[in-house]
Amino acid sequence: MTDYPRLARFTLAGYDKGRGVLWQALWFAAQSLIFRSWWFPRRFRPALLRLFGADVGQGVVIRHGVRVLWPWKLVIGDDSWIGEDVWLLNLEPITIGSDVCLSQGAFVCTGSHDHSSPDFHYDNAPITIHDGAWLCAQSAVLRGVTIGTGSIVAARGVARRDVPAGHTVPVGGVH
Repeated sequence: MTDYPRLARFTLAGYDKGRGVLWQALWFAAQSLIFRSWWFPRRFRPALLRLFGADVGQGVVIRHGVRVLWPWKLVIGDDSWIGEDVWLLNLEPITIGSDVCLSQGAFVCTGSHDHSSPDFHYDNAPITIHDGAWLCAQSAVLRGVTIGTGSIVAARGVARRDVPAGHTVPVGGVH
């Protein structure tokens, strides 16, 4: 008898990617060959996300190197900035408000696993980032978290539970 999960038992049971395999493959090709490239003009990145089903507002700036797992599970409000090498690992929906800044290397992750289950099944939940929030360089927001209006997750800070409006998670801090 083991008291840890057996990874060979893991399946995608209960997880909906939201689109068929062809659409997924087209997105992966577009992301790898075009969207993430330094030479692809930033003004076209929101349009490419929209083409693949994202709801992207006006005035959004997306720098090169940004990774988005599933555009069709992404909402971005107006005038938000997404810096170089941001990773939006959105197995579940990510909603980003207006005037939000995601600085270089920020990691927003809706996915996790239940380490107490024998099959290590998914334990995912959506993330919401309200207007005026700032995720500083290399910060992380984990599954199921809501970042309140005007809140800051400072450099290398980790938000593992909801951050109230106007609150700051300190540099390297865990909330």
